[in-house]
Amino acid sequence: MTGKGSSHSRAEADRLPSSWWADEMLGRLARYLRIVGLDTAYVPGLDDDEVLRRSLVEGRVLITRDRALAQRARGSVRLSGVQIEDQWRELGAIFPTLPSEPKFERCTLCNGRLLALAATERPGRDATVPERVWESGQPLFRCEVCGHVYWEGSHTESVRRRLSEWSRERSP
Repeated sequence: MTGKGSSHSRAEADRLPSSWWADEMLGRLARYLRIVGLDTAYVPGLDDDEVLRRSLVEGRVLITRDRALAQRARGSVRLSGVQIEDQWRELGAIFPTLPSEPKFERCTLCNGRLLALAATERPGRDATVPERVWESGQPLFRCEVCGHVYWEGSHTESVRRRLSEWSRERSP
């Protein structure tokens, strides 16, 4: 398999896992997986035993750069890349159906589901939605867990550009 230490067969690679657990070394990758709508747990500060326990209990595929941890976790994927773009390419080579378009489905902060706000619903006091965004009438999304509010802005286009570039050049 293309991932260093990946224990997924070719048949398994054709099926993109529905839920992931990213270890502490892969926080940025976890955010990008959430951006494309994938259910990705990431909790910094946990020891390997707790990461293994939680990924198993929750039925998540563990992705890690840690060789020893990958060997302990059946069905895990070990990535070797240090840079986010290399990690994305490696994961995409293992799972060719890895999405490459941002979706407003998962909170990048906590992995909670995003819910579309009704046109008449104004975000809570703590929400930092600029007035120009609110007045534009564009769709807003709120995390059902942490309450963070999202909208499509100039940052979304740069994320699209990066994901497109990374997805075009998959690691062999």
